[in-house]
Amino acid sequence: MTSLFPMFMKLEGKQCLVVGAGKVGEPKIAGLLETGARIRVVALDASPAVREWARSGRIELELRAFTNDDLHGAFLVVVATASRSLNERVYHEAQRLSILCNVVDVPDLCDFFYPSIVRRGDLQIAVSTAGKSPSLAQKIRQQLEKQFGPAYAAWVAELGETRQLILASDLDKERKLDLLHSLASREAVEAALAENRELAVALAEHGEKA
Repeated sequence: MTSLFPMFMKLEGKQCLVVGAGKVGEPKIAGLLETGARIRVVALDASPAVREWARSGRIELELRAFTNDDLHGAFLVVVATASRSLNERVYHEAQRLSILCNVVDVPDLCDFFYPSIVRRGDLQIAVSTAGKSPSLAQKIRQQLEKQFGPAYAAWVAELGETRQLILASDLDKERKLDLLHSLASREAVEAALAENRELAVALAEHGEKA
């Protein structure tokens, strides 16, 4: 197998199809909800949570058998059914239409894999074994969760605000680059700000308004 290309993809506004809405499909739908994608679900039955998302208008749910026409217009498809024949059928039709497809827990029928994710606000750390060992990916994720605690969410948000203020300042280009490269170290940023009163005041004023 060739190496996977790791990336974070924007799905906002894109049509995503999920086939299956039971205990396997539900968490996949939940993950898509956070992306702002337009989610269409086709399934013979659906879990209470999926039905509630449909009632609230967060997804489009059709309780019926899948047809090949359901793939038309889809950017990607996630298949979460217990039927091997249906899974293969959806995958091969998606391949024919050049639509990205993931058949849950069947690596051979996947164009992409769901990594194990550590989320701390805008900080996301993804771990993948290319479907070889989800258990190992989960174990590494648990270790990373301990290393990168919840406080990182606020820290990353602060880094983003500081970065914008530095870019908007009157500092010369090289000084801006030095500061930007040091952003990951709180101590380095505080020391740099101590040397530039104007920028420090701007940051302080920004903090008061937040």
